[in-house]
Amino acid sequence: MASPTNVDLERYVPAFLTWIANKLSRGASQHYLAVFDVGIETWRCLVLLAIHGSISAQQVSRIIGMDKSSVSRCFKSMQSRGLVTIGLDAGDGRLRIATLTPKGRELHDQILGIALERERAFLSVLNPQETETLIALLKRLHENLPAVETATARYVARRFPAAARRRVHDEEDADE
Repeated sequence: MASPTNVDLERYVPAFLTWIANKLSRGASQHYLAVFDVGIETWRCLVLLAIHGSISAQQVSRIIGMDKSSVSRCFKSMQSRGLVTIGLDAGDGRLRIATLTPKGRELHDQILGIALERERAFLSVLNPQETETLIALLKRLHENLPAVETATARYVARRFPAAARRRVHDEEDADE
């Protein structure tokens, strides 16, 4: 079978996922900024803080894929607004932990209404069974991401060995 010469944007799933995520994020951010003067990154951190109470930038990065330095900057901004306190982890004195304040919880609870209304409107074109199917499929795709990275690394190593060696070298430097 011949390789395609272009991506078929009518069927290329990563494009649809990216477009949907970008447009949902941009729309949410516009509303959150206008009403509460917080952007989407702050909202994402507030969500995890509301669930966990306290969390590190590394944990946020691992759970939702935000860049760790972006999370750290977001935490500092949230701290300056009184939404979180930042302290050292009792078990690992080097690890900084953000803890949601009552003011942060109140802000989360106010934004939550908008977020849930956006989700309701977004899913309104699906019936309840389709919604459950979509959620199950998205969970499976999310769980499959490590396999995607493994397959991509194998493909790059076969097709572009010099780039694969550079990537391994760069990862080793980052671990030091």
